[in-house]
Amino acid sequence: MSKHTLLLEVAEMQNYVFVIDTNKQPLNPVTPKRARELLTKRKAAVFRMYPFTIILKHAVPNPVLKPLTIKLDPGSKITGIAILDGENVIWVAELEQRGWQIKDSLESRGSLRRSRRNRKTRYRQPRFNNRKRKEGWLAPSLMHRVLTIETWVKRLYRYAPITQTAMELVKFDTQKMQNPEIGGVEYQQGELAGYEVREYLLEKWGRKCAYCEKVGVPLQIEHIHPRAKGGSNRVSNLTLSCERCNTKKGTKSIDEFLKKDASRLEKIKRRALTPLKDTAAVNSTRWALFRTLRNILPTTTGTGGQTKYNRTRLELPKQHWIDAACVGKVEKLNLLTQQPLRIKCNGWGTRQMCGTNKYGFVRFVSYKVEGLTA
Repeated sequence: MSKHTLLLEVAEMQNYVFVIDTNKQPLNPVTPKRARELLTKRKAAVFRMYPFTIILKHAVPNPVLKPLTIKLDPGSKITGIAILDGENVIWVAELEQRGWQIKDSLESRGSLRRSRRNRKTRYRQPRFNNRKRKEGWLAPSLMHRVLTIETWVKRLYRYAPITQTAMELVKFDTQKMQNPEIGGVEYQQGELAGYEVREYLLEKWGRKCAYCEKVGVPLQIEHIHPRAKGGSNRVSNLTLSCERCNTKKGTKSIDEFLKKDASRLEKIKRRALTPLKDTAAVNSTRWALFRTLRNILPTTTGTGGQTKYNRTRLELPKQHWIDAACVGKVEKLNLLTQQPLRIKCNGWGTRQMCGTNKYGFVRFVSYKVEGLTA
């Protein structure tokens, strides 16, 4: 890559640039303009492309460092990452996980092994006495999420003066913390009332009306089996609908309301009892991720409802990196960057000695040995 091309790329990026001195000690990140100036005057050189980091050609004794905070919005498929300097968001990224690819690969490997053992050792008695898993064991597809986030937190900590971490984890009862005497209707209808359930339903029902599939309209929580006829408030009995469909359905049962649309009726009944795989993956890994991050930096937590409340109050769009910036206690945000670094996990190949095609049969590869084709 030529020097001119590199300077153009630095000029186009919006994330702040990480800086380390000649002793590889992290300094305060600088703007792309300042980084371009240092590179042009040859006071610094490129140390790393992703994340973009420059290294000064001299040491900086006793630097005045600004404490930075890295915030995480862990997801099963995409994890949002944001680095904040107080109220200023200076660096953002979105990390694309490959947990489901790992799961599919393990299932494929398991089916091939079962088939081979059934062919060659069909009379062997099954043995399960040596199948033990230590406490806190996570499946490889889930542990991958924890290890990938850990790798990037350590990497960013190496190039920036990050002093603490914040991540989505548990549900805090903020109303009780602020007013221990609160109760009754006042407690139920607080500032964060219904945010956790609403966020779950939005993900489960695709952020659209379950009856007419309208998108981009205000959605209301609706009982599939009406409460007037004995319906409960369980999440499996809740869905989302627009105001028109909610009013039209009223106290009718869903069988009566959709008696002329059997396919939609079956679809809603099937989805109502289907759990969210993504939610289960996040719930399974959240404590392992918290313990891992706590061993690196002091770590604070926030809830998903609190994150959405902050994002809605600040009138920010729905993005993974914006959700990360809104984690925890947030009064104000200044987005100094709006171009996240896209990070994709690709793995390191496979250790299989013999591959298979899409039908499960052994794939033979031709190769040359001393001029002969085998």
